[in-house]
Amino acid sequence: MAAEYQMKLAPQTLDNADVKAKPLLEKAHAKLGFVPKMYEGMAKAPGVLDTYLHGYELFREESGFAPPEQEAILLTISRLNGCKYCMAAHSMLGEKMSQVPADVLEALRNDQPIPDERLAALSAFTRVMFETRGMPTQRDVDAFLAAGFEEQHVLQIVLALAVKTLSNYSNHINHPELDEAFAGHVWQG
Repeated sequence: MAAEYQMKLAPQTLDNADVKAKPLLEKAHAKLGFVPKMYEGMAKAPGVLDTYLHGYELFREESGFAPPEQEAILLTISRLNGCKYCMAAHSMLGEKMSQVPADVLEALRNDQPIPDERLAALSAFTRVMFETRGMPTQRDVDAFLAAGFEEQHVLQIVLALAVKTLSNYSNHINHPELDEAFAGHVWQG
């Protein structure tokens, strides 16, 4: 889904970025080999892109979740927010980089039962955190912990929710075109 409204501000690219956005885009280009269109839209307000990149890096490096678990969280949030761009991007990352099993990836993309108990519990708890705006019940947390997660992981899901809210909402109002790198993983929603 995309918002009816679309920002009219031009994307910030390597060619036209202001002094605050340019180093962020250059860093992304150096790391990824290209600047995702999503970043160009977020860079219209450099603080949004900077906060996103910092939080995303911390989530990836310090959350304590394995790569397939990270994708399960990020795909669950992006699906709940209806973000086609992030669903395509994280589907590609899940398949090519994070080694999410194909049946799990398909289940996450289509809101179907997840054929892996731990990832199913993780996705379910992420959904609870999303739907309750961060107010899970004791029973919700107990089920999450019983699946083998630690209490600190609850806060890491809060970080993922914050990061994905920045990207999903920015994408809703910026309507970025899907980058070629993600084109093979289009999500219809």
